[in-house]
Amino acid sequence: MIVNNSLDEVKKRENALAIIKDWVLNKSRESLYDLTGLSGGFIASPSEIDLLETYVGPAIFEEELQKVGIEHMGGEKVLPLNRTSSGILATILALVSENTNVVHYLAELPAHPSIPRSCALVNANYSETDNFDEFTIPENTSLVVITGSTMDHKVIDLENFKKVIEMAHDKNIPVMVDDASGARLRTVVFNQPKACDLGADISITSTDKLMSGPRGGLMAGRSDLIDEIKVKVNQFGLEAQPPAILAMLNGIKNFNGDNLIKSFSRKDELLDLLNQNFNNFKTTPTGVMITPKDLASELKVSHNLSDNDVAFVFSFILLKEHGIITIPPVSMPGASATIRFDLSTSDAFNLNKKIVSSFNNLEKLVINEDECREIVFNF
Repeated sequence: MIVNNSLDEVKKRENALAIIKDWVLNKSRESLYDLTGLSGGFIASPSEIDLLETYVGPAIFEEELQKVGIEHMGGEKVLPLNRTSSGILATILALVSENTNVVHYLAELPAHPSIPRSCALVNANYSETDNFDEFTIPENTSLVVITGSTMDHKVIDLENFKKVIEMAHDKNIPVMVDDASGARLRTVVFNQPKACDLGADISITSTDKLMSGPRGGLMAGRSDLIDEIKVKVNQFGLEAQPPAILAMLNGIKNFNGDNLIKSFSRKDELLDLLNQNFNNFKTTPTGVMITPKDLASELKVSHNLSDNDVAFVFSFILLKEHGIITIPPVSMPGASATIRFDLSTSDAFNLNKKIVSSFNNLEKLVINEDECREIVFNF
């Protein structure tokens, strides 16, 4: 294997960022295609930037964020955080006791790793399932978690969503919804209600997913729980800083779901082209994707790499040769290695040809493990 542990994933990401920097400095930002669906952004006027001081910024912008955040997410109150994972951690620190149970339902395994990792920190018993018929809430459960849209953009069935919330509330157990991309994907593309409107006690979204906002998290929900979680957020330095708060505010104010809707037609056109050369690409709500296992099955040469390694190598070829950024090269440790081409925020010219070209080079490269290691780590 090439990528064996979390440290390898960090080194991989460092190499990817170096490649991106080199591309921007020596070519142009316009020739770089960010198809991650996580491109984010920072919308701010010069007068707003002048207010980004440690205490002035929150004083000016947090009150307005309360208004637009509640409109976007529902709930009684919102809380800006430096990451979605930070909000998940703070929620578990605040609401989950040692040796209690945390049960998680999602449309497709696995869950985001921040959830089981946070449970491990408080010595809670964690379990997850994507089989609704097997989902139960045992005694001594302190928190029920629901994922609205998985890391690979599989969206939860609305009726199951409602039933899990009802099951939890029948036992007076709070519900946290990990709605990182789902706060927009579910509501805009699938016409589902906001998580808080469905009865979730806490919902959290990533403010750089499918919108022009910063790498950050925004939590919404019951005022009493938000206040309790906010204590942990401030104790451990998990709060969003003034620049991120401003960027969240303007990102939400400028959010327009039309690009998510338009991506429906673009993804079908791209899939039709890819099907001329491949067998295993599938559509997502906003683009196309291929799993590591399916990508490896496309290869017609023998090799010793794991399926994830094949995905990493392919994604680095796309980045180095064509300036196409996908999630695997730049992801945090534990993220899915599935390669997604998200068409909701960017459109790439001749993307099909670039994918085919990169795959042809993958078949040449994959037989040499040392060369694969070099492209992933630059050594």
